Amino acid sequence: MISISDLKYQKSSRMPNIKMFFKPKKIETNKEDLALNQDLAIITKMNQEFATSLDLSETLQKALEVIIKRLNAQAANIFLIEEKKQVFQCIASKYQSYLDEYEIPLTQGVMGKAVLQKKCIRVGDVRKDVREIAEFYFDLDNKTNFTTYSVLCSPLIVANECIGVIHCLNKKGTNKLFEEGDRKLLEILSGPAALAIRNAKMAKELIEKNRMQKEIEIVGEIQKTLLSQNKDEKFPIAGINIPAKVVSGDFYNFSDLGNGKYGFGVADVSGKGIKSSLLMSKASSLYRCLSKTIYSASALLELLNKEICETAARGMFVTMLIGIYDSEKKELLLANAGHEPPLIYSKDGNFSNYTEAGPPLGIMSKIKYKETILKFSNSSMYIFTDGITEIKDPSGEMLGAEGFQNYIKKFQDRPSNERLRNIVEDIVKSGKIQKDDLTIVVVDGN
Repeated sequence: MISISDLKYQKSSRMPNIKMFFKPKKIETNKEDLALNQDLAIITKMNQEFATSLDLSETLQKALEVIIKRLNAQAANIFLIEEKKQVFQCIASKYQSYLDEYEIPLTQGVMGKAVLQKKCIRVGDVRKDVREIAEFYFDLDNKTNFTTYSVLCSPLIVANECIGVIHCLNKKGTNKLFEEGDRKLLEILSGPAALAIRNAKMAKELIEKNRMQKEIEIVGEIQKTLLSQNKDEKFPIAGINIPAKVVSGDFYNFSDLGNGKYGFGVADVSGKGIKSSLLMSKASSLYRCLSKTIYSASALLELLNKEICETAARGMFVTMLIGIYDSEKKELLLANAGHEPPLIYSKDGNFSNYTEAGPPLGIMSKIKYKETILKFSNSSMYIFTDGITEIKDPSGEMLGAEGFQNYIKKFQDRPSNERLRNIVEDIVKSGKIQKDDLTIVVVDGN
């Protein structure tokens, strides 16, 4: 008979010691995991450094330094795509010279293939791998006095748009050849580099845009100094200019010539933008200088036309009306080079036009302009640019000459300075949309 103690013995003798079979394993560090952790640390560091740097040159140099060190490469370059020319342009290079002197077509070499396929390309050995040798752009080696053995090329992609490539050449070592692991790593590293380059480019463009905007504002301020300043109510001429943008293509000038005579000129330069404003500045300066000694309106226009023809860009011209008001003789001396016919508003409430005109300045150098003398008393002459008559309401209807005349009648009884300001303010407040410069000069005859 088996006792309970015997059962206990049998049970214990059949069960081996668990500790003998389940010994704790020693955890070994996996080399691949270690490399992955290192790469993640590099990417994190790149992102942090790039986030604090908005300088494109600094960003590119940092990117290349990191990539060359991690891949143990001999040289590396960054090429960006120039959309208009459809070429690669090298904007940063480490250890390969003269690349900035060349432009590479987008269809050429490994770079073209990487952009087309939107993936990192590896050419193991450019001299032995017959399947890929056609993809290497050997002409670049000849131009830069460099010998390429192996190539990695990864596209720089941001928001599914390729902005360029990172180009790595030759692995340091005995065979100088990149391996598949290097290709995968460059593909990973190119992501944060692409984002950093895009951000730095945007920052640079914004800074450049702000700088240009500041320069345009300075040009606008200089232009304002070229316009005559309105004087007291006894002075017979006043003007107003409201640019459609920061700079204006219109100008006016008037001055006291002595002996009861007053000179004036109003002009409108074709086109818009900086070119027009520069031509306006030249025409205005010439007029201010020459009008002090030349009292013939036609002779003054002919001299201005000759000067502008010599320097104006092709297709640009200036319409201009100039005149002299003789307050003692009650006369106006006028000459017109393609400008809007001025409106003359008499004391009886009627309007008339001075329509005599020659071609604008800057079209043909040898032009003879006519001048006309008009009797002028108890009247006002309004000289304006087409920005007034061509201003439109929301439905697209232009103000026109008749509409402008209604504003003149409305404010005619006010002093000239106030009158012009009220006319322009009322036109703009009526809901009309200004797309061109608004300029008016008024000459009041007693």
